[in-house]
Amino acid sequence: MENQQIEELLKQMTMDEKIGQLLQLTPPFFKGSSEHGKITGPLAQLKISDDIVKNTGSVLGASGAKEIRSIQEQHLKDNRLGIPLLFMADITHGYETIFPIPLAIGCSWDLNLAQKSAEIAAKEGAVSGTHVTFAPMVDLVRDPRWGRVMESTGEDSYLNSEFAKAQVKGFQGEDLKNDPNRLATCVKHFAAYGAPEGGRDYNTVNMSERQLRESYLPAYRAALDAGSKLVMTAFNTVDGIPATGNKKLMRDLLRDEWGFDGVVISDWGAVKELIPHGVAEDEREAAYKAIQAGVDIEMMTTCYPNHLKELIESGHVAEELLNEAALRILQLKNELGLFENPYRGLDEVQEKEVILSEEHREATRELASKSCVLLQNNYNILPINPSQKIALIGPFAESNDILGPWSWKGDKNAAITLRKGLEEKLGNNRLIVKKGCEIESITDEQLNHAMTAAEQADVIILALGEHSDMSGEAGSRSNIKLPDSQLKLVEKVHGLGKPTITVLFNGRPLDLHGVYDKTDAILEAWFPGTEGGRAITDILYGDVNPSGKLSMSFPYSVGQVPVYYNHYNTGRPQGAEDAQVRYVSQYLDIPNEALFPFGYGLSYTTFSYQNMKLSTDTITPDDKLEVSITVKNTGNIAGEETVQLYVRDLVGEVVRPVKELKGFEKIHLEPGEEKNVTFEITEEQLRYYHSDLSFESDEGTFEVYVGPNSCDVQSLPFRLIK
Repeated sequence: MENQQIEELLKQMTMDEKIGQLLQLTPPFFKGSSEHGKITGPLAQLKISDDIVKNTGSVLGASGAKEIRSIQEQHLKDNRLGIPLLFMADITHGYETIFPIPLAIGCSWDLNLAQKSAEIAAKEGAVSGTHVTFAPMVDLVRDPRWGRVMESTGEDSYLNSEFAKAQVKGFQGEDLKNDPNRLATCVKHFAAYGAPEGGRDYNTVNMSERQLRESYLPAYRAALDAGSKLVMTAFNTVDGIPATGNKKLMRDLLRDEWGFDGVVISDWGAVKELIPHGVAEDEREAAYKAIQAGVDIEMMTTCYPNHLKELIESGHVAEELLNEAALRILQLKNELGLFENPYRGLDEVQEKEVILSEEHREATRELASKSCVLLQNNYNILPINPSQKIALIGPFAESNDILGPWSWKGDKNAAITLRKGLEEKLGNNRLIVKKGCEIESITDEQLNHAMTAAEQADVIILALGEHSDMSGEAGSRSNIKLPDSQLKLVEKVHGLGKPTITVLFNGRPLDLHGVYDKTDAILEAWFPGTEGGRAITDILYGDVNPSGKLSMSFPYSVGQVPVYYNHYNTGRPQGAEDAQVRYVSQYLDIPNEALFPFGYGLSYTTFSYQNMKLSTDTITPDDKLEVSITVKNTGNIAGEETVQLYVRDLVGEVVRPVKELKGFEKIHLEPGEEKNVTFEITEEQLRYYHSDLSFESDEGTFEVYVGPNSCDVQSLPFRLIK
């Protein structure tokens, strides 16, 4: 349809029909769904009439080409104007072929593979009938107690922004209307959902607007600049007002300042949650505040259908706000080509061929191996010699719970366990497998069987971690150590004095006391996805050289959190030359620094960094400064290295971080090969938000750092002259 035709369609719609477009419901409400009529509990309390369903604009979580076709066919018969439904779903890191969790993808530092993973997820989702994915989740995260850190790509706004752009491009492609294998993206959660007090999900977020703009908003803006079609509101408050009713955030900033003209959707139930937040007296006021703030679609509550008409007829809400919201939704449907083909993309035959295809499995295996981070490798115990006998012990030895808590359509039965991956490599004659313990419990019998197996082996692999319910949404934890049952297993195995490797399956950075000090090697595998067992085996035996680098710091202790690399220095920094030993910003019982910092990750080879140079020691707004360094593979095998560039503004109008990531480059080096890596720094990269919220740079001295992680760096100074 042409835009003029969309506007004409809007004029034909009654007020009830327009309001219906603003409602999103789950499949049980719709005829044609296999679940139709199975509405109990909280869903029944919504009291949705058939007339409301006929006018509803979108569906959340419908599954598969057959069901979506059935729902759409019935809806087109029932809807007076034949307006098709939008089908939306949480396809965050794969549809049925599940890729590593987003936090792991962040650790790959591989934008091309991230884009490819989104492209494959879109292809599987689209052929199954989905139109919109609630991704990418770009919330900046600094507190691993919060379970949803697994959905983010990490603690750095620059890195998150780069991944946000890559994922939007992968999901959406260049032409949504004419490419049925793509999905429209919904960036979430706007804004600052990743900074809840105490790391407790849905909790209060409280920060200055300057901090919000500097650290938390850039990744959302990057996703929108890349073309993301929707924005999802966050559950949390922003400056004391819940995001879903926050006019300053949604209209003033998002729409007016940034110029976003796409669809804004609430998160599940968030419009009605304005009531317990304490900013709306009842559903009527919740509807009023949400529409005034610019929320176009209300997900799974009925404040709009129950109260918006009366608010407009009484003059409390301008009808123009309803028209704008309904028009944006119709325009999105038009951008997806749904008026021409309401069954866009879905194909039951192709669905069976595309989903979990070998090509897709190979892609997730590659990304999983690039996402694993080698945290420790004492005595170069890894890679394992294939002739050695292995005892695989632990609750994840043959667990298929490796997809992660947000793998909506993932089939655990299709997942390759670590046991299966090792058996394919070794056969059964060199592999002994025992569970050793459950994730959160242990028996003497389990422990005895594990010890017997360990005594017979040359090398012990401990497969440990969190079950998927221990992270993800509503998965906040105050204790981020491994459960006591697993720590007891580690302690017992350690007593044998045999070479021991720990493989971790988890959705957050952990406090690794009781593990890193009692094991020789640690491979952080996260929730690695469908091909996890094979990808991990590839690394353990050296078929793949690990190259992952942490995108989120691992704390020394939970008492440090939030802990992140780009912190402020304070007026009494630890280690200052003229400071007294006690009266500095420090803990008395633990270090200030993370156990494993941002950007950290080991390889089976070694790299040297030499001959760091600047093209000039001064820069003006019209110049570019080149930073170069020679990186050499000084080991015996080929490897990939992520060379990282950081900058520090030594004196600012407001306090500046001790380092900020400004660039990175992944390079592949053969043994003995060296490469000169060059970065450019411009004045624009030195800008920041001042106390008056102006975004500009200051004259003065800067320090530039280059290295393999945020701690082990070389540095040189330069000056900005304006």
